[in-house]
Amino acid sequence: MFENITEKLKNLNFLQKKSQSFLGVDIGSSAIKVVQLKKEKGVAILETYGELSLGPAGGTEVGRSTNLSDKQISASLINLLEESRVNVSECGVCIPIRSALVFDMEIPKMTEDQLKKIIPIEARRYIPVPISEVILDWRIIPDDPLIDDEPDDIEKDNRPAINYNNYDKKDEKFKQGEKVKIFVVAIHKNAIERYQNIIKQAELSLNFLEIEIFSTIRSVIDHNISTVAMLDIGASVSKLYIVEYGVVKDSHIINKGSQDISLAISRALGISIKEAEEKKRAIDLENPASSDKEIADVMATNLKYIFIEANKVLKRYQSIYNKNIKELIFTGGGSVIKGLPAFTSKNLEINSQIADPFSKVRTPAFLDEVLKEIGPEFAVAVGLALRGLEDGNS
Repeated sequence: MFENITEKLKNLNFLQKKSQSFLGVDIGSSAIKVVQLKKEKGVAILETYGELSLGPAGGTEVGRSTNLSDKQISASLINLLEESRVNVSECGVCIPIRSALVFDMEIPKMTEDQLKKIIPIEARRYIPVPISEVILDWRIIPDDPLIDDEPDDIEKDNRPAINYNNYDKKDEKFKQGEKVKIFVVAIHKNAIERYQNIIKQAELSLNFLEIEIFSTIRSVIDHNISTVAMLDIGASVSKLYIVEYGVVKDSHIINKGSQDISLAISRALGISIKEAEEKKRAIDLENPASSDKEIADVMATNLKYIFIEANKVLKRYQSIYNKNIKELIFTGGGSVIKGLPAFTSKNLEINSQIADPFSKVRTPAFLDEVLKEIGPEFAVAVGLALRGLEDGNS
C-alpha cells in the first residue's frame, strides 16, 4: 500500500539521485528534531543535526506542547532543514505512540495463513473505531526473544511484522490449548495521511513510517540486553516501556511531562516559562545551591508523581513475569536534568542511566560533551536515521 505512495513522493522530490546519507525526522508535540547520517565502511557518521521548538509557531513559549496545522509544521520543518544545512531528501518519520493503539492479545497457536486471517478479526475487540479506519501491524511475542528479529515498520503493503522462527509455520498440528501472544499496533489512517502530507509539503521523500518506540530501541538498547525499562519524558506526557531483548513487552502512558515541571516552577517563582525552562536545565537536582532549593523541591515533587506511576507498572510486570528489571533508561527532552540518575535510584530503587544514542554514531570529538548532554532528546531521530542506513535506502 505505502510503497506506491512513497514512489509518488520520490517523483515529486527535488533530489532524484540516490544519496549516501539518510535523514531521521522526529515531529514531537513541542519540537522537531532531525539527524542526518551517512555510512562509510559500515560505520554510521553524523553529518548534521538540529532542533526547532514549535512553541513560538503556536504563539506560546519554548518547551510547550502545541497543536499546529500541517502547514505550520511543514513550514517549521523547512526552516529547521535550512538552519541545520540538511542536504538529503530521503527520510524516515516517526509516528508518536499517542497516535497509535498498542496492545497485545493471546490467541490459539495456528499456522501463518490462519493468523493473517484471525488477527484482524480478534483485534476488533480492542479497537474503538471500525477496523477499516486503521492500519494494523503485528508480530508474535516469542517465548525466547533471542531468536526473534527487530520489529518491522508499518509500510511494506501493510504486511504483518511476524517472525515464525519460534515454531514451524508449516506444522498445522498444534497441541490443544497452546497459545501465542501477539503484539499489535493500530494506527488511524488519518494520522498516517497527516504525516505523509507534512513530509510532502516539506519536499522530502518519505521512505518509511515507524512507531517512535522502535526507533528509540534501535538507538538506545542493545538486543543482547535482557529486561530493561525505558522512561521517555516528553513535553506533555511520559511514556514507560518494558523491553526484553529488543522486544516491547509492556507500555504505559503517564499524563505528566516536562512542561508540567516548567509550569510548576513558573507558578512557584512567578517567572516566565522560558526562565523556568532554563532554570530547570541548569539546576543539579541532587546538589542544588541554597538559592535553588525551592526550584529543586518543585522539580522533585513532579518527578515523584511520574515515578510513582512508573513504579506501579514495574512492580506489576515483575510480579506477573517473575523477572527483575535490570535498569531504567531515560530518553526525551524532560530527562535532560542534572542529577536525575541519582535522584531516581533513591525514589525507584533501580539503577538508571541517561540514554546516549549518539554513542552508536561516529561524531566529531569536539561535540562529544554537547551530544551526550542533548542525546536523550534525539533518540528517536537517531534511530530513524540508523534504520534508513540499515535498510540500504541511502
